[in-house]
Amino acid sequence: MKKKILSAVLAGIFAFGTFSISDAMSRAEISKINVTKPAEFKYWAKNSVPQKKLVNYVRDVTNKRSKNFIPVEDRIAVFDMDGTFLCETAPYYFEWMLYLDRALYDKNYTPSPEQREYAQTIEDAIRNTHKFPKNVDVDEAKAQESVFAGMTPADYEKYVQNFMEKPVEGLSNLKYGESFYLPMVEVIKYLQANDFKVYVVSGSDRPTCRILACDLLKIPTNQVIGSDPKIIAAHQDENDGGNYVYKKDDYLVRGHLIEKNLKMNKVSYIAKEIGKQPVLAFGNSGGDTSMLNYTVYGNKYKSAAFFVLCDDLERELGNLEKAENCRKLANEYGWTPISMKNDFKTIYGDNVKRIKN
Repeated sequence: MKKKILSAVLAGIFAFGTFSISDAMSRAEISKINVTKPAEFKYWAKNSVPQKKLVNYVRDVTNKRSKNFIPVEDRIAVFDMDGTFLCETAPYYFEWMLYLDRALYDKNYTPSPEQREYAQTIEDAIRNTHKFPKNVDVDEAKAQESVFAGMTPADYEKYVQNFMEKPVEGLSNLKYGESFYLPMVEVIKYLQANDFKVYVVSGSDRPTCRILACDLLKIPTNQVIGSDPKIIAAHQDENDGGNYVYKKDDYLVRGHLIEKNLKMNKVSYIAKEIGKQPVLAFGNSGGDTSMLNYTVYGNKYKSAAFFVLCDDLERELGNLEKAENCRKLANEYGWTPISMKNDFKTIYGDNVKRIKN
């Protein structure tokens, strides 16, 4: 027995350089992150310019004596999800990896030949060629919703939660459901503590966003805006909802995609569902341009936009070409860039490492 224990210890040392390997911060631990004042930020680099800009902004607009004071009811902050506060590079968006899991690897689901072929095309692009079909954002969303069509919301939630327990590809000691950027979680908590109403405005499936973020970040479900699948009655079939009556033996099921919440659609959804212009916006890609510009252009209040750059190749699966293009975009529009490499003291916790091939 002693020999077996010694062998295990030596294996750990050779594999990792140390045997003291712990998991990433759990969802329960992440949910307990609390930042009510600037001194409580733990995960930002010392003297980070974006972090100081945010703190100065919040101090100014929450000060009743300031000319820039914003009443509590108008303190609206909007956040994109993937790549803004949740990992999107391991190796791709959470919901895309969820879709591939369902279409290609779920033993309890048999996709149509067309569904399997398109999913295989997407997987090959992600893992090998990086060349995606035209109109991939919308077409992938349609394909994704199709493989979950007919599933009840409760069963879908279980499926997502099971996938969240799987290890992130390319990063050690991290599960998909834990892959939140800790510095950005602090930002959300800091804003909430200062009476900002935080909305998630994502191109990802709305129910997926709710499952991932609501309990963890203490964001009400009605403050999540995403791409919507139809939600229909089980016996509704092709009948229009305006003419169908919900029956005693009915229950809800997921249908096909209604609309992809991307680019200008984000602004339209904000106007329809929030009814107010945000004063703070956070994004990470060209798909967030309209949302960030809508926040800062023509605003009656002092407003600001922040842009997260995926420029860390050591602690994250970054993309320097994309990061540089995003930096140029931020400079062009006057947003404040956030460098994951330079501004984040840690991303997921120091025990999470990039797995290098």
